[in-house]
Order: sequence, then structure tokens, then C-alpha cells
Amino acid sequence: MKYLRIKRKKDFTKILRVGKRAHAESLTIVWMPSDKTQFAVCVGKKYGKSVVRNRIKRLLREAFRSNAECLGISCSMLLIPRAAKEYSYAAFARDVGKIFRKEKLARPHAEKSAGEECTVSCSLSEKEGVQTLS
Repeated sequence: MKYLRIKRKKDFTKILRVGKRAHAESLTIVWMPSDKTQFAVCVGKKYGKSVVRNRIKRLLREAFRSNAECLGISCSMLLIPRAAKEYSYAAFARDVGKIFRKEKLARPHAEKSAGEECTVSCSLSEKEGVQTLS
């Protein structure tokens, strides 16, 4: 899925003012429907020095990218991490997928079955012609 980055302050403030908030253990997502899929990561100085902040941004971008294929609607969203001692890709990816399902942003056939612990990533099954989780 192709997505764009949000760069202008006007867009950030509009999403923060109008958007819906969804919370998980490791992050908060503020989102609103739009005509194209856009996202940005908000990591302030309270999270640590630049090395730590840049690592958090890389982890969040990758968590979004790995779950973006399952988005059912186009929306603009901000990913805001929660302050923690350690940050991991697994926690971010799990929580992004969880929020997508909770807020009904994921396509209905991209729902996770009860026994799976992995992140949401859609792939087309060649035999069945349906969406499956991997």
C-alpha cells in the first residue's frame, strides 16, 4: 500500500484537534478519515536523546508499514509512543495491528484468528484466492 508522510504543521494540528484517539499499551494513534493514506510519527524530547528518538521513529514506521496492507479505509494518522524504559518492534507492531482491528480500520477479512500471536500482515493465498494471515 502506498502512503504519504504528513509534514505540515497545519495537518498535524488538524488531526490532533479533530481526530479520534485509540490507545494501546505501547502507543496512541490519532486518526481521521481522509482521501489518501498518510501518517506521521510524533516523538518529542521527553523520550530521550536523538539516538533514542530516531530509533523509536524507525520502529514505529516499520510497524505501520508492516500493518498498512490491512487498512480498509484511507485515513490520516499520527503515531505517538508511550514513554517506557525499552521500545521494541514486536510491541509496536502488535499494538498497531490491535488498534487497526479495534477501531475497524482493518479490512474485515484481515481479522486475526484467536490463536495467533503475530502481527497482522495480509497476503493473498494463491490456492484459495482469499486473504489470509501470516
